[in-house]
Amino acid sequence: MITEKDIEKIFGEFLKQIKDKKMRQMTVKVWTDGCRDGGWKTVKELEKMPFTLLTETYGVSFVEHTKAVTQGAMELAKAQTENYREMPYPIDMDRLIVGGLLHDVGKLLETTPDGKGGYKKSKTGACMRHPVSGTVMVKMAGFSDEVANIIACHAKEGEGAPQVIETVFIHQADFATFNPLVMKNGGKLIQ
Repeated sequence: MITEKDIEKIFGEFLKQIKDKKMRQMTVKVWTDGCRDGGWKTVKELEKMPFTLLTETYGVSFVEHTKAVTQGAMELAKAQTENYREMPYPIDMDRLIVGGLLHDVGKLLETTPDGKGGYKKSKTGACMRHPVSGTVMVKMAGFSDEVANIIACHAKEGEGAPQVIETVFIHQADFATFNPLVMKNGGKLIQ
């Protein structure tokens, strides 16, 4: 069983930057509940899970992707706050970090081992994509509508929908990690 201590160890560098203790605890709980409900029993299993089934990941795991998206979104926010003379909108860094850590948490329910050393969509994944299941998870945990917006709208489901600024940063960081792999697989990434 994956414990709260396991999740704290995996994502500690980001969790410690969340100032709101309750949000930090809720983030860890969503992860542990997702691991339990998705059938992920060990950290080793979790660390092998690919971050997507839509393209070759070249070994990039779900955990690595989550960290990269979180850090990327934080850096996008930092670039603006450090370079804009006056910010045209406020950025809630707690909400941004939580959104980064939870943006794909629904994949814990969407993905399952295929019994042959690979992975496939689970029954839940066949019924709803991770932005939907992840949004349900964060709302059930008591997160705000703004955090739910990040999860619900970070992928194609959010195209054209109203978004909090943190959703924009998470979306951009997420696709900056996904699109190069799709391009590489399609022979369109110049190397």
